[in-house]
Amino acid sequence: MNRFLLILFSIIPFLGCKAQAPENRPKLNETSFDEKLGSLLSFSVPLIGVEEVHKAKENYILLDTREREEFEVSHIPGATFVGYKDFESSSVENLDRDKPVVLYCSVGYRSEKIGEKLRKMGFSKVYNLYGSIFEWVNKGYPIVTPMGVETKKIHTYNKKWSEWMTNPSFQKIW
Repeated sequence: MNRFLLILFSIIPFLGCKAQAPENRPKLNETSFDEKLGSLLSFSVPLIGVEEVHKAKENYILLDTREREEFEVSHIPGATFVGYKDFESSSVENLDRDKPVVLYCSVGYRSEKIGEKLRKMGFSKVYNLYGSIFEWVNKGYPIVTPMGVETKKIHTYNKKWSEWMTNPSFQKIW
């Protein structure tokens, strides 16, 4: 009984207290990002994490489904532009349909839609990069210009979407 009372009295001061987020924490936390993705995606294409792709990029075909002007600012090293609005099946006809394909855009919506098209075209291993290029840069992974030069500039589609790109080392362009 004494032990119970000792434990009870030692935790009473902490009941009802809420943890404070560090002052330097980004305005939006990962849970908010997860919730946003949950509202945007239908999960019709399996997700793959940025860490997994970063560790073994050579094992995947990386396809950028953003618009040309976004790709021209920067993209994930080794990625091929296929676009979204003007996507043509001819842009992927020479790819190995049995090699894993990882698609990305800004957050995952456009890449999911292109992934659905690739699956209908017979690609057997199609993945949507979780959080897409925003998650990639938020983790600090490199992006490059079309000339292959590493850059800290990223096209964030528009000002509203740029809030999901929280790594302060990168310059947001829209």
